Amino acid sequence: MATLLVAVAAVVVVTGRSPATVADANAHGAPPTTIAAPAEIPVRPNIVLVLMDDFSMDLLQTMRSAEAMRRQGATYDRAFVVDSLCCVSRSSLMTGQYPHQTGVLTNTANLPNPYGPIGGWEAFSANENTHRSVNVQLREAGYTTGFVGKYLNQFEPGMTDLELPAGWSEFNALFGSAYDGWGFASSYVEGGELRTREHPIPPASASDAEKDAAYAGTVTQDLALDFIRRRTPREEPFYLEVAPYGPHSRVNGDTPWPEEPLFPPAMRDRVGHHGALGNCGRVDCGDLGLDDLVGHGDDQTDNLPVRADGRPAPGWKPTTTLLQGEDAVVDLRNRARMVASIDRMVERILAAVDDDTYVVLTSDNGFHLGQHDLERGKGAPYDSDAHVPLLVVGPAVEPGVRRQVVNNIDLATTFQDLAGVAPPAWRSGTSLAPSLADAATHGSRYAFFEHTYAPSLGMDPDKVYSGGTIDIIPSYLAIRSRDALLVRLDLDDDWESTDYAWEFYDYRDAPYERSNSYADPAKQGEVRRMQRRLERFARCRESGDDAVPARCRALTR
Repeated sequence: MATLLVAVAAVVVVTGRSPATVADANAHGAPPTTIAAPAEIPVRPNIVLVLMDDFSMDLLQTMRSAEAMRRQGATYDRAFVVDSLCCVSRSSLMTGQYPHQTGVLTNTANLPNPYGPIGGWEAFSANENTHRSVNVQLREAGYTTGFVGKYLNQFEPGMTDLELPAGWSEFNALFGSAYDGWGFASSYVEGGELRTREHPIPPASASDAEKDAAYAGTVTQDLALDFIRRRTPREEPFYLEVAPYGPHSRVNGDTPWPEEPLFPPAMRDRVGHHGALGNCGRVDCGDLGLDDLVGHGDDQTDNLPVRADGRPAPGWKPTTTLLQGEDAVVDLRNRARMVASIDRMVERILAAVDDDTYVVLTSDNGFHLGQHDLERGKGAPYDSDAHVPLLVVGPAVEPGVRRQVVNNIDLATTFQDLAGVAPPAWRSGTSLAPSLADAATHGSRYAFFEHTYAPSLGMDPDKVYSGGTIDIIPSYLAIRSRDALLVRLDLDDDWESTDYAWEFYDYRDAPYERSNSYADPAKQGEVRRMQRRLERFARCRESGDDAVPARCRALTR
């Protein structure tokens, strides 16, 4: 696919530049939460980003903390990720740049290949993204910066010479073994050097409370709260990224406990605890079913891609899913049980921070459970995968829903804007800061997605799913408005060739991708308008000159 060649070439140009109160909270073990917002934005506010892993929109209804944030803060109901793949998305979020700029195109380095590392920590580091990450500029501006939780794929002991990434005052990364919930290592900073510590699996005879104290979600929470409490009241502002592993699945064949579910909740939230069906937060677990997986079971025969002239193109998706409906519901409920621990953590963070702190809740991508006849996974441009929550509370935030379209590359620019630090010109995102104080502020009307096909080699946590989709989703560029999605697929898996086909979905017809209406005569006006904008985006990203970020950014308006 020619997309990859363009991306690698563009990275060379870019990296050559200088980088410059909840009533029912006590019922499930969290303290009462009061979210207060001063009338004015402080000069240098604190910022806490909570970045969940594989959190899909069907789970948002389960979170008490999210409901509190929705009532008292800003809700961006059209927030999307630039690529619904963990490492690609996280790299773009931290740098405020598209994947073709970061050079991080997949979860793993995928070596050997003729292009060098194309994903994972190795690509992130090789393309100098550590120096372009927003925490670097914030630290240079006098912020204390902290990281807790999941960092980037393949940033692992034994896989690379671990060094403290640039721009972090404190760095408590939980390594990849934390996917399984128990029995993992984490990092800490001592004397300016990165050290590691072990978190062993408790003995089988341990109580549920003892096991939960060692659970990755609990360790993440404790480290995050410790960081906040040591800085409140504060002498200098702080930026903290908290990245829990939930609700991502476990990835290893060996499990810490017998009959461990694929999506492992804390013990206190499991079946038989907190009620017969366990704890699914604001929703009874028994009320979660296939209806919550919007579009599940839809006939995919009318979703086939088409050529530019409307002729049918080869389908790239399976014709049926191996994931049975009852299994998808089991997974959905266990994922909700995993989110319960994140929910408690967010409530405690909201209770711990002061009035000068912004708290942002989002995810690196969504997750499909049989929708589109796809097995468990992500990576597709569809709503199940690319649509994520984005909730913000803090100083002078006006409550309400924002109508603008948001991409996760907008967050780095937003954080610098809030901190009073001028974002560098090479960031491609648009600041959301003006819309925080004024819900009626106009913002972007479009978001662009990029995805590069590359069979994942090595330790990719998303290859764990039987019949998974990570290796079948083709390269694509896509444009998303509030009400429509246009996708240009490259069906040729040769990186040096292209075979374009198209899909178009109008969400005013259905709340999911019900049928490909690219060739529908009634849709041609909107299809052509979005197609022209997408083609201009494709040209601007390929040119590689200094005006690229500004020109691409203008196309979102």
